[in-house]
Amino acid sequence: MITGELKSQVDGLWNAFWTGGIANPIEVIEQITFLLFIKRLDDLHTLQEAKANRLGRPLEKPVFPPEKQALRWSRFQNEEPREMYRLVSEEVFPFIRNLGGDDSTYARHMKDARFTIPTPALLSRVVEMVSRIPMDERDTKGDLYEYMLGKIASAGQNGQFRTPRHIIKMMVEMVAPKPGDIICDPACGTAGFLVESGEYLREKYPDLFFDADKARHFNEKAFNGFDFDSTMLRIGSMNMLLHGVENPDIRYQDSLSEAHQGVDEQFTLILAN
Repeated sequence: MITGELKSQVDGLWNAFWTGGIANPIEVIEQITFLLFIKRLDDLHTLQEAKANRLGRPLEKPVFPPEKQALRWSRFQNEEPREMYRLVSEEVFPFIRNLGGDDSTYARHMKDARFTIPTPALLSRVVEMVSRIPMDERDTKGDLYEYMLGKIASAGQNGQFRTPRHIIKMMVEMVAPKPGDIICDPACGTAGFLVESGEYLREKYPDLFFDADKARHFNEKAFNGFDFDSTMLRIGSMNMLLHGVENPDIRYQDSLSEAHQGVDEQFTLILAN
């Protein structure tokens, strides 16, 4: 649960997009998602550097090779607005669309990312605001993103509906997932059911991550989601990431299509609305 100053910061970020010319809530969430992904890449690179320095070894497979250092969040956030805008629109976005070496679900769904922030002034403002929001703790990151998703109307665009969080929580508690379950939401949207399932497992099975095999299952096999809206796939993937799930299987698929009937018996638990 976020309150007070954090909520005000998120509201301020949202209002900055609104007054800057982006009023569609789905588009706002999508652009924030891209910025969070770009910031995450820089954070990962920083962790790689710290590990290499600690071990006294050269940096292996860096997120940003030497010739791409200017594309790091920590570098371009200090540029003046016009240069920042040029870097992000002409270099950073092509870079995240072509992260071929990163086979994570997040990288796959970023391949058709579109940068729609209209002006250097707005980009500079929102980059500064995102930088100020504390995103170090998993619980804080997840709650912040959930709060932003809550700004999407319950009856969304293009027939999309977001199940209220208290309904999701009740349904997850009723089915009571277990650490060995393989969970699927065939129309995952923002991945609310998968996120809540993960939170339930963390709460009910706190020793889960002390077992390497169980932890690997949690991060790579337990959570599966399908959707045929690429924007929802990106948002759902980021929602899982910010709730501490490293590599869920969130993929493009129309679950009602006969072409995808070969998934029988693959999952032990189905959660959907």
